[in-house]
Amino acid sequence: MPRDSGPKRQHLRKHIAHQAARLMANDGITDFALAKRKAARQAGASDLRELPTNEEVEQALRTYQELYQGEEQRAVLTHLRKHALAIMQLLKSFNPHLTGSVLSGTAGRHSDVNLQLFVDSIKDVELFLLNHQISYRRAEKRMYVGDAWHMIPILTLESDEAEVKIAVFSTNDQRHALKTSIEGKPIERARVEIVKNLLQQV
Repeated sequence: MPRDSGPKRQHLRKHIAHQAARLMANDGITDFALAKRKAARQAGASDLRELPTNEEVEQALRTYQELYQGEEQRAVLTHLRKHALAIMQLLKSFNPHLTGSVLSGTAGRHSDVNLQLFVDSIKDVELFLLNHQISYRRAEKRMYVGDAWHMIPILTLESDEAEVKIAVFSTNDQRHALKTSIEGKPIERARVEIVKNLLQQV
């Protein structure tokens, strides 16, 4: 193996991270894996070992947003956090938590609001939405809960503000680590009080 293969691999990895960050910031891609695969194809990389971690892409995204989007991104983030807080307060009886880019601070103009609810029955949530004349779409997403895969119901609320995607877990799931993959880090989440504090820091 050539002696410079290590530095070249690191350079390519960094390049893919920054390209993936640009795709997420400008093209509306919200899935890290998709952004990395697309960036790798554009860079001509076929070896999966060249792919950066989600954390590396997120750091590159923060840098890109600070350099090129600045005040616009911060205004969008504040707007989305206010929208998230309003929905969380509406759904306060279902133990809502904010997750995703609106929580982490990397949300942009294409981002969704991602919430988690912990309830005894999803029917209670659906009945609440129907009674409040809030339309929604229902789908499912495979997630790693505790030590096993589960199909988690996802309720999507459409609004002029931003699309809100709500993952509905059982009450017991709150005690477990929730992941999108076995190898991935636990999904960070925040209660209403934390979201209020984030808005006060702006």
